[in-house]
Amino acid sequence: MKNRFNKALFSFFILLISFSAYSQSQTNERARWFTDARFGMFIHWGVYSGAEGFWKGEKLRNDNDYAEWIMYRNRIDKEEYLTLLERFDWDKIDPEKWVILAKKSGMKYVTITAKHHDGFGLWNSGASDFDLGNYTHRDIIKELSEACQKHGLKLGLYYSHWVDWEHEYGWDHTREITGIAPGEYDQYWQEKVIPQVRELLTNYGEIGMFWFDMWIHHSETVVTKEQLLQLKGLIRKLQPECIVNSRLGLSIEEDPDVDFKTLGDNQLGNQKEDFPWQSPATVAHSWGFHLSDTEWKSTTTLLKSLINNVSLNGNFMLNIGPRANGDVPYEISQRMLDMGKWLTVNGESIYGAEAFDLDKDLHDWGKITCKKEGNKTKLYLHVFNWPLNKKLNLTGVSTRPEKIYLLADKQKRPVTFRHTEVFTQIELPVLEPDPYISVLVVEYDEYPQTVQNLVAKTTDGGYSLTPRNLMDSEVEIPIQLKSRRGTIPEYTPVDGSQKMKWKIYVSESGTKTIDISYSFQGKNPKGELKISSVKTVLKHEIEPTGKTVGEPNSDWVIDNFKSYRLGEIHFPEKGFYEITLETEPGRNEEIKFQWIWLN
Repeated sequence: MKNRFNKALFSFFILLISFSAYSQSQTNERARWFTDARFGMFIHWGVYSGAEGFWKGEKLRNDNDYAEWIMYRNRIDKEEYLTLLERFDWDKIDPEKWVILAKKSGMKYVTITAKHHDGFGLWNSGASDFDLGNYTHRDIIKELSEACQKHGLKLGLYYSHWVDWEHEYGWDHTREITGIAPGEYDQYWQEKVIPQVRELLTNYGEIGMFWFDMWIHHSETVVTKEQLLQLKGLIRKLQPECIVNSRLGLSIEEDPDVDFKTLGDNQLGNQKEDFPWQSPATVAHSWGFHLSDTEWKSTTTLLKSLINNVSLNGNFMLNIGPRANGDVPYEISQRMLDMGKWLTVNGESIYGAEAFDLDKDLHDWGKITCKKEGNKTKLYLHVFNWPLNKKLNLTGVSTRPEKIYLLADKQKRPVTFRHTEVFTQIELPVLEPDPYISVLVVEYDEYPQTVQNLVAKTTDGGYSLTPRNLMDSEVEIPIQLKSRRGTIPEYTPVDGSQKMKWKIYVSESGTKTIDISYSFQGKNPKGELKISSVKTVLKHEIEPTGKTVGEPNSDWVIDNFKSYRLGEIHFPEKGFYEITLETEPGRNEEIKFQWIWLN
């Protein structure tokens, strides 16, 4: 029998149980294919690809090394810029190879820079002479469109509408010096933007996505809201099913008709969203090909990025920057092909999957995605770190699983697990099935109920109580982010009486040791800390923790954070427990609380 405390506490917690599935309810019908696809290819390719990050022996004049900006950064005259086309091997360039790479990599759509900021179009445009049709016999947009149709991928078009370095009245950031009249900018808009977007929507079949690249709100630019609505209206008229991103310059909050939100370059998601969103990302650093770029992300890193976004209802669009002969750098293609092999086995956990109800940082072993199939639900546990003890702890789900198995196991042989109230411990095989990230499938006959605000048991069997995983509190707890390159850890400053509470689920009776970490720089400590649970109160007199050297030989002296063993607490039986920290620092003194560790 449970004690009265656990009965009352469970009755309170059960009120917090989630009974409904978390879904992207703000997804319109146009964007359904997008949220099912989850993974796409970005292609940055244009005149700049011939420069490869250098102009007349000089590297791009900006340490961000975005090679596609070389015309602007290195102040290249338009006519000289076009001489780069002489470096292109037009007999070798084959856009279908890019599409085949995307398909083999498990991607469901391809987005190409039809016109980047340099203003050069990759098709034969009647609205401008600054395009491939006037200098070659090629129409890359047509060829890519046909390849996408052939191989069953959606086609997306990147179009730089705000910035155009070529047109007399397009926006060039040097106009921050000279300015531009609204009428002149509108001339560019009506002469080039509107006609070219009309061409792209009319001559190349179905366009799944128009991807614009105004990275700030229209109120901070020369573009007017009326011009943006004109552009969006043209898309809605000519291709009503084509989706549009927020870098059009209209936020989703301002205009719900915008189909999805675009995060910053290489910015991954950090919270669940109820609308579609996407991260544009690179394998290396530059978007266009840069010959000195060596910052290659690993396959595991890229897979983790994809999984992270899907676990928060997001998409991931990964960029290639082909060379002037059409070749994709080996480091990029191999990583993408490896991702494709992983998705061949584990794609069920990505395509059409979405976020689950538990907190994104609850577990230390990885991320969870979710998929509903009729009345049944599958949770996909993406195990980034295969536990050494071969036990995986899933905390917070109160529904008992019907079956658990490895996604890589075609026979779906069940693995052993133990479930009690809100804790499921899974017995893992000795050998991890995938060298990158292994996936476990947890099947339920209904949508699983959850208990929120629990601190999960870590892989090594402990509980890490921090200011970020407190129980819901009426008082906002300030958090000081880590600083000095992480040598000063994250903490909560406390300068008065304060009470913090956490809740844990203990899966079996036993005694746990209690440690606390803090920094105190006062000289006359008179304060006290108290940690209590199960009628046990552990007291600790606050001690000065002194200073330490954060970085050797760098005159880098910082406050020291030190951990102290406070004692033990016996948990008489399995169940829910509250852990309370009460702080009583000395008068006019401050402690910097970091964490409590139970194990």
